[in-house]
Amino acid sequence: MPSTPAGRKIIGLIAGNRQFPFLFARAARDQGYKIIAAGVVGDTSPFLFFSVDKFQYFKVGELKKLFAYFREHQVAEVIMAGQVNQDNLFNPSVKLDQEFQVLADALRDRRADTIFTAVADRLNKEGMELLDSTFLLKKYLAPRGTLTKRAPTVSELKDIDFGLTIAKLMGGIDIGQTVVVKEKAIVAIEAMEGTDKTIARGGAIARGGAVVIKTSKPKQDNRFDVPVIGPKTIQTMASVKAACLAIEAGKTLIIDREKTVALANKAGICLLAA
Repeated sequence: MPSTPAGRKIIGLIAGNRQFPFLFARAARDQGYKIIAAGVVGDTSPFLFFSVDKFQYFKVGELKKLFAYFREHQVAEVIMAGQVNQDNLFNPSVKLDQEFQVLADALRDRRADTIFTAVADRLNKEGMELLDSTFLLKKYLAPRGTLTKRAPTVSELKDIDFGLTIAKLMGGIDIGQTVVVKEKAIVAIEAMEGTDKTIARGGAIARGGAVVIKTSKPKQDNRFDVPVIGPKTIQTMASVKAACLAIEAGKTLIIDREKTVALANKAGICLLAA
């Protein structure tokens, strides 16, 4: 790994939305890394500037400029943290540079894993390795057990068992990671809209008491799309009176665990990591 004259290790951060980029930046700084961050216009918070050493915005599709930015700052290892709004796939105002257009034309489909794997391959050709995005964040992965005061009911456990099978099947074909269940009925499956919108949609249909299951994919590539929950997840569940959230222990990142659990306790929501 390259280092600065002062001996600090250098890492590139491709930052999406929400709090995951901040979580990584804090952990990387604590461990002595110099962080060269690339933000996505319309997705990445401008406040990330204060948590990294270098920060520059890029439009979706500006792959050539991104590579040049990382090369300029001697980046050889890169991580992705945070989602990029997939609405950009259908936004006519998004212009792909020649580098990204060549990559896009070669894609067999437009699933998230397909796109990000192609980007990882291009980074590799540029002499940069895309790393497991949790490699500095193991302590933030969910521990096994019931994390809230309230344990799941027998009915909720049955829904979790039922929904877990569906979630793994969906993840296996890269549709999504989240399923909303009520009384062994699938009321919502995550597609491109993301976890929070899936919970809101499914919770509205269930009219209270929904069980949410969020899992890793059977062949999860931790370089991108790691399952993440946090306070916003619980707030969304509370807004539709959802009852229980089941996640995978050791495979799901929890942003601000203390606040997340406190919000769940306040709302009477069970949070289970199995």
